[in-house]
Amino acid sequence: MMLKLPKLPDRVTVKISLTPELNQALADYAVLYAETYGQPEPITELIPAMLKGFLDSDRRFASPRRSDASR
Repeated sequence: MMLKLPKLPDRVTVKISLTPELNQALADYAVLYAETYGQPEPITELIPAMLKGFLDSDRRFASPRRSDASR
């Protein structure tokens, strides 16, 4: 079974602050990611890809941005 988030590409590390509840949920996701892909990734490495996937899938947000990029 595959996760919605694909294996991460090469990237730059990002430092962020999280609520304790969100940190735990992301830690749980990171465990599942490592089990799925056989490679552990820090939470800070997963978040940018998760946010990109969320933003790309939000049609109301993505549609105007695609229009602006084509200008």
